Amino acid sequence: MGDYIQTFFNGFGYANYLWSEITNPSIHNYFYWLIFISLFFMGLEWLKPWRENQARFRKDFWLDAFYMFFNFFLFSLIIYNAASDLFVKLFNDIIIAVTSFDLQASNPMRSWPMWAILLFGFLVRDFVQWWTHRLLHKSDFLWEFHKVHHSVEEMGFAAHLRYHWMETIVYRTIEYIPLALLGIGLYDFFIIHIFTLAVGHYNHSNISISGIVTGGILGLGIGVIIAFGFFDVNLFTSPVVSTQMIIVASCIVAGSLIIGPFMKKLFNHPEMHIWHHSYNLPEERRMGINFGLTLAIWDFIFGTAYMPTDGRDIRLGFPGVETFPDSFKNQVTHGFKKSK
Repeated sequence: MGDYIQTFFNGFGYANYLWSEITNPSIHNYFYWLIFISLFFMGLEWLKPWRENQARFRKDFWLDAFYMFFNFFLFSLIIYNAASDLFVKLFNDIIIAVTSFDLQASNPMRSWPMWAILLFGFLVRDFVQWWTHRLLHKSDFLWEFHKVHHSVEEMGFAAHLRYHWMETIVYRTIEYIPLALLGIGLYDFFIIHIFTLAVGHYNHSNISISGIVTGGILGLGIGVIIAFGFFDVNLFTSPVVSTQMIIVASCIVAGSLIIGPFMKKLFNHPEMHIWHHSYNLPEERRMGINFGLTLAIWDFIFGTAYMPTDGRDIRLGFPGVETFPDSFKNQVTHGFKKSK
């Protein structure tokens, strides 16, 4: 029991981690990645908005901005990590007690190159999140918490991080523990999380970008990884600068021309995700549509994809959103008491 108590309290070291994040800017610093990615998509929204009549500081913008820091720092990194560390240890000990097999110690992924660990971790996490997202819509109990996210009535990048803190518990309990048991470490998860954070911001942004462009951006990222040998990708031995530039340029072109036409089938995007927030869902799809967080392929595979038009001007929210709590205090307590 003492080990579990110590594990729990060790998790609160993330409070010191948070302070270090703020006071020591670096490329491995999550705090400034969140700031940079948010400002990047804010700039795109202001430069070329999809809905031109929407105010730059749309309805509830500042509420959503506060949610960004509450959900990702005050709750996730400090409070929840203390509990998640505890449950990972407890779950692994249960497996050992029942099967005499230490999943963490015997994990074959320990010998994998980092690119394979990251790709596998991303796919597993996104698939688990897709099913968890469906559960939030299917369960009447969980839907009351998920309503906070769907109370957005004007879409923008910061709406991505407006959600009830109970969602953190549901998502992280289901996704963190299996990933940790499979050997996805904190640094691996950091990289996966930064990528999915950027895509999530994009999905909620007031912008519209063609698949050709996003395919080129994906190609750029892949090209940089190959050219500079990041994440244990060693296709070339010490390439000169000119070779690196050719690799990057070739990947950009390949991404645009080969992957580009399929980007909006592979990845979630604003024109698809806005239908997930539609006030008026089709009668036969009352439990929701377009559940993908990062990848769109799960919706096409399991038949939940729905995008009859680009959805630019559809009404957002849900029946009853007009009387839904509009303050942070009342939203974070919503779901624990019966609605009047």
